[in-house]
Amino acid sequence: MCQLWCSSIPPSQALEEAQKAIQQLFGKIKDIKDKAEKSEQMVKEITRDIKQLDHAKRHLTTSITTLNHLHMLAGGVDSLEAMTRRRQYGEVANLLQGVMNVLEHFHKYMGIPQIRQLSERVKAAQTELGQQILADFEEAFPSQGTKRPGGPSNVLRDACLVANILDPRIKQEIIKKFIKQHLSEYLVLFQENQDVAWLDKIDRRYAWVKRQLVDYEEKYGRMFPREWCMTERISVEFCHVTRTELSKIMRARAKEIEVKLLLFAIQRTTNFEGFLAKRFSGCTLTDGTLKKLESPPPSTNPFLEDETAAETEELALEKGELEQPKKPKAPDNPFHGIVSKCFEPHLYVYIESQDKNLSELIDRFVADFKAQGPPKPNTDEGGAVLPSCADLFVYYKKCMVQCSQLSTGEPMIALTTIFQKYLREYAWKILSGNLPKTSSSSGGLTISSLLKEKEGSEVARFTLEELCLICSILSTAEYCLATTQQLEEKLKEKVDVSLTERINLTGEMDTFSTVISSSIQLLVQDLDAACDPALIAMSKMPWQNVEHVGDQSPYVTSVILHIKQNVPIIRDNLASTRKYFTQFCIKFANSFIPKFITHLFKCKPISMVGAEQLLLDTHSLKMVLLDLPSIGSQVVRKAPASYTKIVVKGMTRAEMILKVVMAPHEPLVVFVDNYIKLLTDCNTETFQKILDMKGLKRSEQSSMLELLRQRLPAPPSGTESSSTLSLMAPTPEQESSRIRKLEKLIKKRL
Repeated sequence: MCQLWCSSIPPSQALEEAQKAIQQLFGKIKDIKDKAEKSEQMVKEITRDIKQLDHAKRHLTTSITTLNHLHMLAGGVDSLEAMTRRRQYGEVANLLQGVMNVLEHFHKYMGIPQIRQLSERVKAAQTELGQQILADFEEAFPSQGTKRPGGPSNVLRDACLVANILDPRIKQEIIKKFIKQHLSEYLVLFQENQDVAWLDKIDRRYAWVKRQLVDYEEKYGRMFPREWCMTERISVEFCHVTRTELSKIMRARAKEIEVKLLLFAIQRTTNFEGFLAKRFSGCTLTDGTLKKLESPPPSTNPFLEDETAAETEELALEKGELEQPKKPKAPDNPFHGIVSKCFEPHLYVYIESQDKNLSELIDRFVADFKAQGPPKPNTDEGGAVLPSCADLFVYYKKCMVQCSQLSTGEPMIALTTIFQKYLREYAWKILSGNLPKTSSSSGGLTISSLLKEKEGSEVARFTLEELCLICSILSTAEYCLATTQQLEEKLKEKVDVSLTERINLTGEMDTFSTVISSSIQLLVQDLDAACDPALIAMSKMPWQNVEHVGDQSPYVTSVILHIKQNVPIIRDNLASTRKYFTQFCIKFANSFIPKFITHLFKCKPISMVGAEQLLLDTHSLKMVLLDLPSIGSQVVRKAPASYTKIVVKGMTRAEMILKVVMAPHEPLVVFVDNYIKLLTDCNTETFQKILDMKGLKRSEQSSMLELLRQRLPAPPSGTESSSTLSLMAPTPEQESSRIRKLEKLIKKRL
């Protein structure tokens, strides 16, 4: 059907009908668009009307509000002026704040004459109120005289509420006048010419102000607003006045200031500052009402430390176990120094007194040491530290706390200088001055004592008491060294940050280090000297006549005996300072082993059996030296690696020397090569000493020395050993001549 219908309509007609349909469709779309535009325009018109209504409403509301504010302002100004005249300050306080709040809304309308006039009336009313309130306070608390005819009243209390709203200068003026009038009696009672004004009656000043604070709370506590902190302000102004008055009177009577009087005044003053810190927050110290107090120094106030903590710190100081230094903290007391600063210019009295006291203390230490004698031997807990040492540092602690409570500036530097002076004196007079003296001669030995060799016949140059004294002085110097370092750190904590670089106790610590080194050297010299006769006896023995190898020689037994006598005593008395006992062992090994090798070279001539006996003795000494740190001890400890290395290296060299001596010297090349192989530090000087020990003649030694020079490795460029400085490089002719002589000598031997 569709095909019949489509085929029945001509194509041109169908196209025409389609175009018409499209035109109709476009027409409908256009109509819809036009209607939409009209609707949009209509909506815009409606919205515009609504916006206009909103603006009109907002403007109307603003106008009504402004008119209400204007009405309130006009009425408020009238009421304010009337109440001011009637001194109705309670109502004025509430009304004035409201008027000022309302007036803020009219800042943008100040161009209108009426508004500007109202603003000027408000300012005039404020000015009149301020003058009137000041006059009322002047009438109630006249500045002339000390009598107060007026007193607290509800009118003045309300006036203070008004002053809170007025210019801050009114409030400041009220506070200033009231405090000045309140302290006027103080200035009269404690005038410079009054007996109670001197330092010995400084307690009366602080008792007076405490009574005044109680009197203020009872009479005027409710008159001033709490946020004015009048009690604290009175106390702060009292402190400023007191500091000024004390400064004047101390300048005038400086010659009358004694150290006890000064310390009494300082103690009472710092106690009063602590009382203020407990009662007040210090909020008035940072506002602009009164003179601003200088910022307290960034150091720890010792009077504010907990008592238990202070005792713990003092005990730790006595034991040398103070904590590591902490960063300086600002003091918790905001009133620190508010009065006590006035004493700082007079601290020289205190410093001079401490100088004198410390001088007397050192003299007493010297006298006590002479009277009591050296400390008794201590074999249980290590060497005893001299009690005077702890007394000295406890006194230093006390002085440091006393001085730092008042000043962390130059007086602390002056006190540090005094500390340095008497630390050096203690090191010189008490420690170094009491070290046992050694003989000026070389050990004080005679020829007969060197040749004798009986067990127990030689004794140490120092007695048991003297050895214990040296160990005690060493332990004391070690304690002083550690405690002086901690003292330096504590002083740096107490002093101003800008002055920390001026505190340096390095020189004093070096002095104690010198005492320690001297003590160790005395112990080493004593044991070394005790072993000298045995070594000399060793060098005097006829080693070429030894027929068989037996047990260790008597001189070895003598050395071991001296070591067993001295080392346990030293170890037990240095138990608390193990590192210095280790230093003693190392220094003894470094002294004894080279001396043993030197005497070993003096043993000549030596037979093969004699060399074997010496090798056995050397091994015995080596084992004793390795065991030296724990010899005679029930608790065997492994010797420190540093010490073991020194002993092994030194005694192994001695053994190698004896092995070279034991080796046959023919053929020469093998003997020389064996020497170079066994002794890493080989040189012609040592080689010649070995040849002397073997008993070779000089004619035989020359060829062997020549061969050694040829076989020694060439020294590095630019360096020359001490043993080859005298050897000149041979010319080719000299070299060929030496080789021919050597060949003839070898053939002759063969």
